[in-house]
Amino acid sequence: NNALVGKGLSVVTLGYLRRTIDFCKDLLQHSGLESVQVSVEIQKLFSQIFDTLNHFKSTLAGSFTDEQRRSMMNGLGQAGSDYRWKYYSHGLSGAYIQLKMSELTAFLDLTQQFVEHSLRANKRSDDLYHAYNILHLGDGTASVAHLYEMLEGQVAVLSSGMLTGEESLALLEGMRNGPLYRADQHSYILYPDRVLPGFIAKNTVTPEQVSGLGLVAELVKASDRSLIVKDEDGNYHFAGGLRNVKDVTRALNTLSSQYEDLVKGDAQKIKDLIEEVFRHSEFTGRSGTFFAYEGLGSIYWHMVSKLLLATRETYRAGEETKADKQTLTKVKDHYYKIRDGLGTHKSPALHGAVPVDAYSHTPSGAGAKQPGLTGQVKEDFVARFGELGIVIKEGSIEFAPSMLNNGEMLDRDKLFEFIDLKGEIRKLELHLNQLAFTLCQVPVVYTAGTRQEITIEYADGKQRTIKGSVIDADTSQKIFRRTGEVRKISFTAAIK
Repeated sequence: NNALVGKGLSVVTLGYLRRTIDFCKDLLQHSGLESVQVSVEIQKLFSQIFDTLNHFKSTLAGSFTDEQRRSMMNGLGQAGSDYRWKYYSHGLSGAYIQLKMSELTAFLDLTQQFVEHSLRANKRSDDLYHAYNILHLGDGTASVAHLYEMLEGQVAVLSSGMLTGEESLALLEGMRNGPLYRADQHSYILYPDRVLPGFIAKNTVTPEQVSGLGLVAELVKASDRSLIVKDEDGNYHFAGGLRNVKDVTRALNTLSSQYEDLVKGDAQKIKDLIEEVFRHSEFTGRSGTFFAYEGLGSIYWHMVSKLLLATRETYRAGEETKADKQTLTKVKDHYYKIRDGLGTHKSPALHGAVPVDAYSHTPSGAGAKQPGLTGQVKEDFVARFGELGIVIKEGSIEFAPSMLNNGEMLDRDKLFEFIDLKGEIRKLELHLNQLAFTLCQVPVVYTAGTRQEITIEYADGKQRTIKGSVIDADTSQKIFRRTGEVRKISFTAAIK
């Protein structure tokens, strides 16, 4: 977590790591290789990590203690450190070894188990997931604390591919009914809004919080204001010059010459108290203190589009695994609710800007702000092709428009204008219950009907009809490579 450098634990990264592992497993499975060549240094690093994971494998049946977590961290960290320092000192030796594919696959399988164990350990009681955690290191221990829920975490877990259709639906419904949903914009904020304490309320310690701290009592009696000050209302405040626990430690060291026993007895409690009051370890910068530019109450549109795409992927995965149809229908409903909250589907009055222009965010109490092409455009583009049902599978184009709504089909004849492979503007006549788009600059026309079939029109005037919804790999390659041999694709399907 870049806002909590050194102690931030990103569940978001873990979600995408799970997705990457799944991708690598599939890639290796279809590679046809029996082994891969790696340097002996990489093989040693691999073995050390694999040994550590195997050593703690039995722990996956339950949960980690703080001591086990620290021990595993030490094992993995030592492996990385050994490799890094040897490389810094001597570089790579130039010697290579063959790493068996079976061993590499077993490693990825085990790694995935650890990743999924951690992801599931971060599930909350409201069906959402923790997004960022804080690492606390003690003497031989490593404990984990949680920050508030964040939209980014939910998107990462949805995108990970770990959840079942039912689990994904529960997450989507938990978001819609929780503090991340902003009803006035029909969309989602980055993290729950909150009321910040006023200036006077800050740095206030109650009498109950210092009860039993003999050092504090003695300092107040002696009118020593170097560490803590008591006000006329009976509350306490850390001295104005103390910025963090390091400053507190220096102040305690100075006081130890006069109050040695009291400092020994109360030092850790006072250090814990300043963290309790100021929560420095949880400081995430602007996200916790600003009100615009992705601050409190803000919608960050790129992240909403990531949520849209993750929901589309969830629906597609459910189709492939033959998930419950009722669950899929509800996931599809959430998809269109998320899409309806995006600017291109809202009025200028509600969006607060020209809807077709790209904007970074919408702060609380205002319209869309900070214009510019963010990464949102990419997600929206990919999601739209998902709605249209474009699936590339093993080099072949498949049409699976089950997410497409019948309301998008034309209710009257209309001309479709597009730019062909020669860069020339072309017009295509469309009719009732049709729609069109281009794929690699080849026009594709959908027609609502009862049968499923594809008609390929070639540049030489020939036609070919394919039963079903898949274009063969050879023809698909011609489309991908823009050879100009395919002039038009027509697809007939039942679009509900």
